[in-house]
Amino acid sequence: MTIVYSGLLVELREVLLAKKPPSMMAVSAKGTVPILTLPDGRVIDESYDVMRWALDHRDPDLWWQTGLADETKNLVEENDFQFKAHLDHYKYPDRFPEQSKSHYREQGESFLFKLERRLRHQKHLLADEITFSDVAIFPFVRQFAFVDKPWFDQSPYPQLKQWLQSFLDSHLFLSVMHKYPTWSAGDEPVVC
Repeated sequence: MTIVYSGLLVELREVLLAKKPPSMMAVSAKGTVPILTLPDGRVIDESYDVMRWALDHRDPDLWWQTGLADETKNLVEENDFQFKAHLDHYKYPDRFPEQSKSHYREQGESFLFKLERRLRHQKHLLADEITFSDVAIFPFVRQFAFVDKPWFDQSPYPQLKQWLQSFLDSHLFLSVMHKYPTWSAGDEPVVC
């Protein structure tokens, strides 16, 4: 979303994580996505850093707000390092049989509750305008919500549900949610 928002063009290579191409692993042994390889050979393989790179090039609505940098960093780190772990356990409870799916959902709800409290006072997570934090955290809340959509729909998070729906309905989100064919060496580049 941030790359499209910034107006940058990149060559997209859709990969199956179950069949990671050797060229992907040669660029970043982490084997996770996204991976951005720059023309000068530098590799950026963290979502946060890819977003910052794009916004450093063009940020027309000021998603990155220097005055919110510490708060942004703290909230995104809590998302990436705590909530994401709870999400993975909730989404794949068969891989983590130590506890029940509902236990893992409850663990993740502590973050949802924190987001709900923030959204009671403003339209987005850190301000009335969209900021970096919203775009960085939205995909994870989306995944959490869709693990058990009927549960999420009746959950006690009205502001969070409204915030999530506003992103799901946004032109920006809909414009990046195309299905792309899986990339193979020698394919014509997909530039977007």
